[in-house]
Amino acid sequence: MNFGNAIEYLKMGDKLSRKGWNGAGMYIYLVPGGDFITSREPLLTHLGAGTLATYRSHVDMKTADGSLVPWICSQTDMLAEDWETV
Repeated sequence: MNFGNAIEYLKMGDKLSRKGWNGAGMYIYLVPGGDFITSREPLLTHLGAGTLATYRSHVDMKTADGSLVPWICSQTDMLAEDWETV
């Protein structure tokens, strides 16, 4: 599927991957936004304890080593036709 379709699947809560990605088990997913009260670093240093913080929706990736990182698509990812649900 193309990236436009992939975004729609992300919005429905699906995990997605590209056939061309090298790492086993890698996928992206949508992290919904929300509000929360700051209670841990580094937010305590930047915003202060008890501050209402708004977290915007964004896409994260589960990497091949199992860690989670924020993800931004490349030009290649945007134009790819090999997206698939996991």
